[in-house]
Amino acid sequence: MIDPAALPPGLLISAPSSGTGKTTVMLGLLRALHDEGLSVQPYKSGPDYIDPAFHRAASGRASFNLDSWAMGADLLGALTAQAQGADICIAEGSMGLYDGVATRGQSGFGSSAETAMHMGWPVVLVVDVSGQAQSAAATALGFLAYQPDLPFAGVILNRVASPRHERLARLGMERAGVRVLGALPRRGDLALPERHLGLVQAAEHPDLEAAITAYAAFLRAHVDLDALRSAARGRHGLAAARPLPSAPAGRIALAQDAAFSFTYPHQLQGWRAAGAEILPFSPLADEAPDASADLVWLPGGYPELHAGRLAAAHNFRDGLIRHAQTRPVHGECGGYMALGAALIDKQGTAHQMAGLLGLVTSYEKRKFHLGYRRVDLLAAMPGHAVGAQLMGHEFHYSTIIEQPDAPLARVTDADGAPVPETGSRRGHVTGTFFHLISAQEAPR
Repeated sequence: MIDPAALPPGLLISAPSSGTGKTTVMLGLLRALHDEGLSVQPYKSGPDYIDPAFHRAASGRASFNLDSWAMGADLLGALTAQAQGADICIAEGSMGLYDGVATRGQSGFGSSAETAMHMGWPVVLVVDVSGQAQSAAATALGFLAYQPDLPFAGVILNRVASPRHERLARLGMERAGVRVLGALPRRGDLALPERHLGLVQAAEHPDLEAAITAYAAFLRAHVDLDALRSAARGRHGLAAARPLPSAPAGRIALAQDAAFSFTYPHQLQGWRAAGAEILPFSPLADEAPDASADLVWLPGGYPELHAGRLAAAHNFRDGLIRHAQTRPVHGECGGYMALGAALIDKQGTAHQMAGLLGLVTSYEKRKFHLGYRRVDLLAAMPGHAVGAQLMGHEFHYSTIIEQPDAPLARVTDADGAPVPETGSRRGHVTGTFFHLISAQEAPR
C-alpha cells in the first residue's frame, strides 16, 4: 500500500477561460522548478493528449491526465500514485476552472475544480488583465466565492501592459483580499504555435527546448516561486496501490510519428506495467508493423495532413493487411480513418487508405466533433469484451461519407444522446472515433 502522506503536495494552474495563457505559465513553472533541483510531477486535468507531451519536455517526468468524468476512483488512485518520488505536483486545468459537462460521469462532471478538490491542490488562477485593471479583481473574487470550499493559492496576472497597469490591477486584488503571486508583462513572442486541434505536437515544435527555457526565465523574473511552493498542499485520499489499465496484448506494434501520436500516457504506462512490449513503427516512413506483434494499434493524430504519403506507403499498408488476416488491428480517430477505404483532404482529393474497413471520411466537408463518449461494445475490441462499458472522448473535424461495416458499439455523448460515430468492425479489424480513456468501474 501507498502512504498518502508520503506523496508530494501540489497546485493546479487554471483560469477563468481558455486562451488566458495558462499553458505558458504551466510550462515555465515546470521548468523553473525543475531547474531549482525539484522533481516535478505534471498532470493535465481533462481529456487532452497534446499537452502532456509538452509537460514531459518541460519537467522530465511523464504527465498523466486526471479526469473526473471519465475515470473512477481506482484509476484516479493509480494515477495519483505515479507522483511517488516527486517533490511537488503541478497540474494544468482545461478550459475555465468550473467548466464541465451537465451529466455526471464516473467521479464527477469533468471540471478542473473537481480535480483540485479531489487532490486537495490549491488553485492558481491565471487572470488575463488586458483591457481592465481593478475590475479584474471582481472576476477573481467571483471565482473564489463560487465554490467557497475550493482551496485557492492566489492569482497570476497575465498580459500586463505597463507598470502603472500592474499597480492598478494589484490594487484591485488587494482590496478584494486576493493574493497576487506574480504579474506577467504582455509578450506576443511567447505564444505556442497552433493548428485546428489546438497546439502543434511537442515533437513538431521548431525549437521546443528554447521556448521552454524562455518560459522558465519569464516565470522566474515575474512570479514568486517561493510563494507558489509554500502554497502547495495535497490530500491524496485516492492514492492506493491499484493497477493502471491492463495491456490488450503481449506485443503491441504501435504507430508513432507525426500522423499518429495521440495516445493517453496512462494507457501506455499501464501497458508497460503489465509487461507488454511496445514495438513502435512509422507509417509515414513506410514501415510495416513488426511481424511478430500480437496486435497493431494505430492512435489518433493528423493523417489528413499526410494523406498523400500514407496512400503511397505500400510497405506499411501491405504489412497491415498481412497482420489483419490472422491478428487484431485497432485504430482510434485518425488511426480509424487510416484503416478505411479513403480519406478526402480539404482540397477534395480522395486518397486510398488501407481498405481494411469501408470507412470514407472527408476534411473537405469539415464538421467539429467534440465531447465525452459513453460506449457499450457490441463486439470485442482489443483489451475489452463484448458488453464492456467504456468511457472516451472524441475530438476531430472529419465528416463520415461512408461507414458500411458493422457497428462496433452503441455510443452516446455525456448526456446520453446517441452519436452516429459508432466505430466499425470487420474480421480482426476494429476502429473508433473516440479515444479510449477508461473502462467503467463497478460502483462502490
